[in-house]
Amino acid sequence: MVEAIGTFFLVFTVGAAVTTASPLAPVGIGAVLMVMIYAGAHLSGGHYNPAVTLAVLVRGKIGLVDALGYWIVQFGAGLLAAIVVRNVVGADRVTTRAPLTLSGHALLAAFAVELLFTFALCYVVLNVATSRRHPDNTFYGAAIGFTVMAGAVAVGAISGGAFNPSVTLGAAVMDIFAWPTLWVYLVAQAIAGLAAGVTFLALNPDDK
Repeated sequence: MVEAIGTFFLVFTVGAAVTTASPLAPVGIGAVLMVMIYAGAHLSGGHYNPAVTLAVLVRGKIGLVDALGYWIVQFGAGLLAAIVVRNVVGADRVTTRAPLTLSGHALLAAFAVELLFTFALCYVVLNVATSRRHPDNTFYGAAIGFTVMAGAVAVGAISGGAFNPSVTLGAAVMDIFAWPTLWVYLVAQAIAGLAAGVTFLALNPDDK
């Protein structure tokens, strides 16, 4: 339930902010992720992102069965949020935006920035929220939220700044991303989650 609630509000905020062309979209998205992490991390870890769950799985802080459950809930909550946005904002307003379609250099650029910032996000989560060296810190939610906000500001104009497979799928449902190029995001994000988990283990061999 915690993963469902957190993922829902994250994807809903992304969709509502982008489809209404809010100039403060990166701030709102980073902020809602931060507060939902503070609200639910003590119960579920506050992943709200299948790539983060993958990184935590590689890192060894969640089992495969639990990870599968997280992924089902995260994608389901993202889809529900997208449907709610289409009905609350209005399908006509959602569809007035042309979906982000990528090809050529733009496609490679989107892959690169999604890989980089999804890695950054997962790497930050592992270090501030799962490390033995930060057992009782109070900054983990802010660190994670600001990572997403920084990514959205830096590369939002290049890829849309998803950094999250649930956001990616929800964005396609909301006609923010074009379906034919969705695989670019999902592949980049999966590689980034794996790489972040492996990197954490390599840099922290004694942190089991």
